Amino acid sequence: MFENLWLIPLGFVAGVVGSIIGLGGGIVIVPVLTLLGVPHTLASSSSLFAAFSNSVASTASYAKQKRIDYKNGLRLGLLSIPGTILGAILSGQTTSELFKILFAAVLIASCYYLFIKRNMESKQSVLSAKMFAMSSGISFFAGILSSFFGIGGGIVFVPLLIIGMGLLVKNATATSQLILMFSSASGMIAHLVLGHADFDYALLLSIGAFGGGLVGARMSLEIKENRLRMLIIAVILIAAVKLVLDAFGI
Repeated sequence: MFENLWLIPLGFVAGVVGSIIGLGGGIVIVPVLTLLGVPHTLASSSSLFAAFSNSVASTASYAKQKRIDYKNGLRLGLLSIPGTILGAILSGQTTSELFKILFAAVLIASCYYLFIKRNMESKQSVLSAKMFAMSSGISFFAGILSSFFGIGGGIVFVPLLIIGMGLLVKNATATSQLILMFSSASGMIAHLVLGHADFDYALLLSIGAFGGGLVGARMSLEIKENRLRMLIIAVILIAAVKLVLDAFGI
């Protein structure tokens, strides 16, 4: 375990970033582990353990700040659970090369989300039957992404909460952490049952992510998000390119 203590600061950084932008720390943890040669199923499952720890800490902090929409958060979180089980099963059937290419695509999509987030506007929205059905399907899809890649699903949930549910950006980010608590927990259990988990990786990343979640939730009130967003976009794009090159053996 001692040779893996570097996972604690990795989890901490991922926790801070994940808490502030609402995407979950998987966009940091999974690329790092994958590029270091860790099997993708282990990277995804370990990331979900960290995401759960991070979401618990972040949710507790955001609850004190009264920024969470519990009704939508609980509903979307529960609806994502079936998708997380399917995602864990599919991850075990995927080759490492295909996983890297697909995850690179998810990272690029994350960059697009981060870039347009500043232009997102909340609109008062009444949850019609059509929107309920649409959000249910989207939550299922987000659950698959969450468990397959170990990213939590925030890349889907935050835009849905802002555009579809009419939440303010700061409240959508906070509510996303409540949703991730459900999606990461169910995905974590599914990976555990399938034998994908390593408890050393899971424990050390979770310790760091919990602390990062507390710090990130507090920093989110003061930090200039635009600068952080552009830095994260640059790092993510570099990671995406490296994943594709590795996948093709370049």
